[in-house]
Amino acid sequence: MRTAKSFAKSIMLLGCMLAIGAIPGSAATFNGEIYDSPCAAMGSHEKGFTMTKTTTAKGCTIACVNMMNGKYTLYDATSNKTYQLDDQDLAKKFAGQKVTVTGDYSAQKKLLHVTKIEPSH
Repeated sequence: MRTAKSFAKSIMLLGCMLAIGAIPGSAATFNGEIYDSPCAAMGSHEKGFTMTKTTTAKGCTIACVNMMNGKYTLYDATSNKTYQLDDQDLAKKFAGQKVTVTGDYSAQKKLLHVTKIEPSH
C-alpha cells in the first residue's frame, strides 16, 4: 500500500515531467498556415506574389522555398508566430493550406518536430 508521502512524490514527479514535456505522447497541436519562411516573417504573401509572379498561397510558398532558399514554416496569424518545421517533405504537401500540426516544439532549437499535419476546417 502506498503511503501519503510516496503518493505525493509520485504526483510531484508527474507534474515535473508534464512541465518539461518529458512524457511520451505529450505532443501539442499548433494551428496556422504552411508558409515559406520569407513570407511568414512578413506575415503575408503580398510581396512574394510580385517577386515570384504567382497568384496563390501554394504557388508563392513553393516558389519562395525554391527560389529564396526558404523553409516550410507554420505561420499562426492569430498570434503572429512562426514555427520552423523539421519535416520539410511533409510540409510541402500542405503548402499554402490552413493546417493543424501535431508535434513537439523545442524553444532551444526553435524547431517544431512534426508528428502529423492535417488540413484545418
